[in-house]
Amino acid sequence: MDQALPPTELILNRPQRSLGQVPLDWMPQPGNQITHDGQIYTVLERRHRYQFSASRYQLHKIDLYVQLATAADDKSWLGDRWVMGDITCEFNARSELVRCAVNPDGPCPGCTHYQSRD
Repeated sequence: MDQALPPTELILNRPQRSLGQVPLDWMPQPGNQITHDGQIYTVLERRHRYQFSASRYQLHKIDLYVQLATAADDKSWLGDRWVMGDITCEFNARSELVRCAVNPDGPCPGCTHYQSRD
């Protein structure tokens, strides 16, 4: 039984605004990348919207909160995954979604807050 997914709305995280609705045939998880209008976005959060109908709740809509994906040269390989930013920096979050606390928008090269991790 293959059920079609409901409409999915892409919402840019910062500045927060809707990028429109997109038809998806898969359920993207946070950290996955998605392409829309020639841009690549990273999924930050997925929210499901339900509607009460016929004495039960049914999935009505999916909201995907996204941010523009970082350039490939602003990622580092850590163990079994890619993380954002330079992992040799003390402030790096070692996350697929967040670069660091002091310079979350980056870029890492030339950052004045860089401190080598021991």
